[in-house]
Amino acid sequence: MTAELAVYANDIREGRFQRSLSLLTAATSVVSGLEVAYEHYRGSYSRRVMYTPVILSGLLACAAFAAFFSRRAARTVLRFVSAATLVDALLGFYFHIRGIHRKPGGWRFPMTNMIMGPPIFAPLLFGTSAYLGLIASYLQREEGGDNGQDGDTWLARLLPSSASRELLSSEQDIREGKFQRQVAIAAAISALFSGFEAYYSHYKNNFRYKVQWSPVIIAPMLAIAAFVSVGSRRAATTILPAASALASADAAVGFYYHVRGVFRRPGGRKHLVYNIIYGPPIFAPLLFGAAGFLGFMASLLRRRRA
Repeated sequence: MTAELAVYANDIREGRFQRSLSLLTAATSVVSGLEVAYEHYRGSYSRRVMYTPVILSGLLACAAFAAFFSRRAARTVLRFVSAATLVDALLGFYFHIRGIHRKPGGWRFPMTNMIMGPPIFAPLLFGTSAYLGLIASYLQREEGGDNGQDGDTWLARLLPSSASRELLSSEQDIREGKFQRQVAIAAAISALFSGFEAYYSHYKNNFRYKVQWSPVIIAPMLAIAAFVSVGSRRAATTILPAASALASADAAVGFYYHVRGVFRRPGGRKHLVYNIIYGPPIFAPLLFGAAGFLGFMASLLRRRRA
């Protein structure tokens, strides 16, 4: 088993884990889609645009599952759906900002309205699965014999020559597993957003349990470790995986407590769907765990040579 883990770690360093990351993308898109579905259900789907992340999460899951079986699907359908989902995440971020602005007092009472209004960073966390899908679309496949050469992308042909060369160079770095800094930055940003989401979600419950402080404390620790790893290879292979392991363990503990909280609501399992919708956000801790996974992935990748 140790030998198999070593082989898999080497595949990640070489950028040969397209199928594995595609499966992970499918799983995270299902989780994030369910989370968005019942959060928007609470808002009665008052605007049609609220359906878009629910639909795109399903499409992304299907595209990622197809990418597991087909290299062509990974480089066409998965790439396109991932890009569309990222755009939708940014659009959702705009609508959430506008929703906070429209609450009584607007941005004159930022903390109150961010806590009581729409979760401001939730759309960006929803984009995590799309980011993973986009990365997966450029990787090599585990079985080998794939040099990942796609030729010029349509975007590269539209850009000026200098920007086109930089884009193609970045794509080549991803195919070869040389994008540690980019993933470390993504892990840091995801950790900060998750920590803030955990803070105001637990604030609504007045931090009834001491364990509710754990993601608020661990999230900045992971963010700091990830940001330090951008400039230090040693930090990327030492403190970053340690912080990522701590975040992942805390996510598992948080998922247990959220599931227990759902079952402890009136009716318990008899009114399971109702209690999932109106109880603690059952999948939110797993989205925090996605930041930990990004940290793990960054620790195994290589760095681009200057």
